[in-house]
Amino acid sequence: MDDFHLHIASTLGLLLGACLAAGVFADLLHLPKVTAFLLVGLVVGPSMLDLIPMDHVDGFEPVLEFAMAVVLFNLGCEFTFKKVRRIAGHCLTISAVEILVTCALVTIGLRVFGCSGGTAILLGCLAVATAPATTVLVLKEFRSEGPVTESTGFLVAMNNFACIIMFEFAFLAIHLIQGKLDVSLGSQVGVLLTDIAGSVMLGLAGGLIVSYGCGLLRMTRWLVLLVATTTFLLGVCESFDIPYMITFLVMGVTVANTSEMKGKIVDELDHLSGLLAVVFFAVHGTQLDIRAFLAAGMIGAVYILLRMSGKWVGVYAAARATRQPLEVRHWLGSCLFAQAGAAIALSSIAVSRDPELGKPIQDIILGSVVLFEIIGPLFIRQSLLRTGEVPLAQAIHHTHRTPSEQVRELADRFRLGLGRHHSPSENKSERGRKVKVSDLLRKTKGIHQSADFEAVISHIEHSNDNTYPVVDDKMRVVGVIRYPLLSNVMFDDSVTQLVRAEDLVSETDSVLFPDDLAARAFELFEAETDDCIPVVTRGEPNELQGVVRRSDVMHALITRRRKTK
Repeated sequence: MDDFHLHIASTLGLLLGACLAAGVFADLLHLPKVTAFLLVGLVVGPSMLDLIPMDHVDGFEPVLEFAMAVVLFNLGCEFTFKKVRRIAGHCLTISAVEILVTCALVTIGLRVFGCSGGTAILLGCLAVATAPATTVLVLKEFRSEGPVTESTGFLVAMNNFACIIMFEFAFLAIHLIQGKLDVSLGSQVGVLLTDIAGSVMLGLAGGLIVSYGCGLLRMTRWLVLLVATTTFLLGVCESFDIPYMITFLVMGVTVANTSEMKGKIVDELDHLSGLLAVVFFAVHGTQLDIRAFLAAGMIGAVYILLRMSGKWVGVYAAARATRQPLEVRHWLGSCLFAQAGAAIALSSIAVSRDPELGKPIQDIILGSVVLFEIIGPLFIRQSLLRTGEVPLAQAIHHTHRTPSEQVRELADRFRLGLGRHHSPSENKSERGRKVKVSDLLRKTKGIHQSADFEAVISHIEHSNDNTYPVVDDKMRVVGVIRYPLLSNVMFDDSVTQLVRAEDLVSETDSVLFPDDLAARAFELFEAETDDCIPVVTRGEPNELQGVVRRSDVMHALITRRRKTK
């Protein structure tokens, strides 16, 4: 027994079990599950209890890379060309300014605090990167929708792409100035461009294979095709040292624009990505090093503060200059704080190429990601709640059974299995807190009745609904615009120049109050074809608070029914 060593399979099982328990506590404490999984890994890892052998952690590396590939594929699937054109109109400026401000602020700030020029420049480039897995999975967990959510996905993709390019060119420039280039600058740039082109081509090929295969195969075989394609391409990228992040982002974009079944493909992959997310963040948590965080010292603290400031200030300045909504100005920047995978990988590359230059950079990155990965999801959650892009019910956990009630339930079912009759007592949870309309509210300011047709179309393009409340100067609902009824005027240029929102309004008697029960919303939806109903204050002047969606009501009632069975 002295030679006993826990098998890696048992290590994985213990990690998953601990994460399962942590997820329950995350619900009770209103924390994103991503943060809970990271904390589990941090506690059992070398930094604290040291319960996980490091060779086991290293053995999980292919799984972590596969999980990252799946997340990037999912992110890419959000970007159809039509959507990119729409988002790029207001996000490209924000992205460019945020990238430049973050890079410049970190570079100049670290230089002032004593870092060498090369170290400051490379850390400025790495500060641009935003953790795609952390950010995207938090957005998915809370089922958020809206301009901040949409812009966050776009900026995450742009940040990581820009970070890779900026880092590579900055490294070449530093070595050129220091006279350390072994070959000509032209050949080095050629290798870099070839790697990027190869990454893009692999992504295109993988996306076409998935689109074609899913159109040819039964849905029950899609998951095998997706896993086979992803793992094969991941291996090719590793073998030829090609940046795989670009590959799988392009692969997702290709599927989004070549397959009409994109939504079903993503749903099929979601069956696997939930489990991968748990493994990814638990194992990733074991790699976080508190000692590295403490060792980063003053320079690490300065890097953290400057990076967060650059993200927020850059987004705010650009959003204000382009007249974006207040929600985007104030809360989009804080959705970009998480940092991990790309920055860690690039800092490791820096060490392998130039240990003297790369080691200080890696120390600061490894130290800072401990904080960024823990607080990043918290900032995202807070931002989503403040913008109203996530229903309150998604962020609040309602306990329907106490542990003792669950024990009684198990005992009752066991007696039933033995054929013994019993009179089940009334479940106390049935008398518990009911789901209210306020828990399902998605905030919106509606469309002002004087808005011209272009403003109405702009609102519709940024919405996933088919019904849009129209308000007057006092925020009272004067009616709704129904998308199917717009077809008569959408393609008549002579009419659209004259039309205002009030001309497109249809009357509605269906409104809800925040303190209404979800059951009341369900009753109204049974009599309506609209996909959302306006929510107004109960007192005069009945101001619009937001809308409740049919899908959110159904999701909440079904979830509650499952938990109370």
